[in-house]
Amino acid sequence: MSDNARPKRILLVTGMSGAGKSVAMNCLEDIGWEAVENLPLGLLDRLLATPQALGTTDSDRPLALGIDSRTRGFDADRIIMRIKQLREIHGHVVETLFLDCSGSELQRRFSETRRRHPMAQDRPVSDGIARERELMGPLRHWAEHVIDTTETSSNELQQRLRARFGGATAEEPTLTVMSFGFARGVPRSADLVFDMRFLRNPHWVEDLRPLSGLDEPVGAYVAQDPAYDQALRQIESLLLLLLPRYRHEGKSYLTIAFGCTGGRHRSVHVAERVAERLRYEGFSPTVAHRDLASTPSDAMEGGPDNGS
Repeated sequence: MSDNARPKRILLVTGMSGAGKSVAMNCLEDIGWEAVENLPLGLLDRLLATPQALGTTDSDRPLALGIDSRTRGFDADRIIMRIKQLREIHGHVVETLFLDCSGSELQRRFSETRRRHPMAQDRPVSDGIARERELMGPLRHWAEHVIDTTETSSNELQQRLRARFGGATAEEPTLTVMSFGFARGVPRSADLVFDMRFLRNPHWVEDLRPLSGLDEPVGAYVAQDPAYDQALRQIESLLLLLLPRYRHEGKSYLTIAFGCTGGRHRSVHVAERVAERLRYEGFSPTVAHRDLASTPSDAMEGGPDNGS
């Protein structure tokens, strides 16, 4: 490396094909990083030593370097060794972001887009995923930042990246308040989960069933539960106690999830109420209702409860 090359902040962006690397690179570029895709490692020294090669004279901008199994000469162990050299010999601040995803979800994504998996040109996509997961294993183990995008939308992934790598904007936790239905599984991204199934269920009221927790009649019905006021006050108090502690510990992304059986009534109403309280207290939560558009189902709800 040239003696004129100044120490830089470098983020190696890697992971499973189909897990969101392109989204991540575009997002990092939007928040001020120089983004370079699939650069052969042999050219890295030249890139770092020549600011003009980054398309800017501002050599202080951090560098996001996208590398995956398609990169020429890809070797996970060699990449790790190169990262150590960049840190120990040249003084660069180097971190690794690994984007992961479940095999079944990757299969679905490749099937929907009709793209061929880069490691399964003439074989089933499941074979390519398994082969790539083995190949990428050392980098996943090595990475400081691992994000599982199995149940993460492109927008949610961008929010997480902005929170972790957006500089000063990451000092305050990026909050997401989410509703979901337990019948469809607990969100993998959830940090705190509150079960609202103890509240009376509007699904078993004929006039309320087609409505959602966003509708006033549903909210009024749920709020009539004898446990509602005390439970919500205690949950809000707990969150107001915990959020500053998470900020103090440097946690930049936090998802608070409220669940009910189907994810359409109780959890939606409570998520909206808690988000409103957090805004009043000076926070800026994003609200997401994962299962709001799902179809009401008696079988999924199980049966009328005593509060209905």
